[in-house]
Amino acid sequence: MGRKFASPQRFLKGDPVYNSRLASKLINGLMHQGKKTTAQKVFYDALKTVKKRIPDMEPIDVMNNAIENIKPRIEVRSKRVGGATYQVPIEIKRGRQQTLALRWLLEAVRGKKGRPLADRLADEFCAAYRSEGDSVTKRDNVHKMAEANRAFAHFAW
Repeated sequence: MGRKFASPQRFLKGDPVYNSRLASKLINGLMHQGKKTTAQKVFYDALKTVKKRIPDMEPIDVMNNAIENIKPRIEVRSKRVGGATYQVPIEIKRGRQQTLALRWLLEAVRGKKGRPLADRLADEFCAAYRSEGDSVTKRDNVHKMAEANRAFAHFAW
């Protein structure tokens, strides 16, 4: 049983500096115990670090490209057919692509300990921008899994 109410896109405002909805989503994902200003500070500190590392590009563009590089195009879903469960590759809608990309990015950032969160976030942005890093590896693994199970694609009805 899913949730009854899905918050529509129009409720999400852009972030205060770049007016980007994607940045807003990322800040909301970073937020811990309702401390949005702390999450915003971490996010903008990470973008400052990105600006130092990649000076010829706007940090918000680096972030957008990084998330584009993380987005999966296809995933596997379990489907029961006659007593057997198959991993069926299915194309992903744009909204879910973005959600998964943000989730994987934050997982990768939280998985690395020992340094300030802003630094780890900046590292992951830069790595994903160059199509490297843990979150891109996660996407590649999902794509490999889908490719390996391409034989069951005909079950996707």
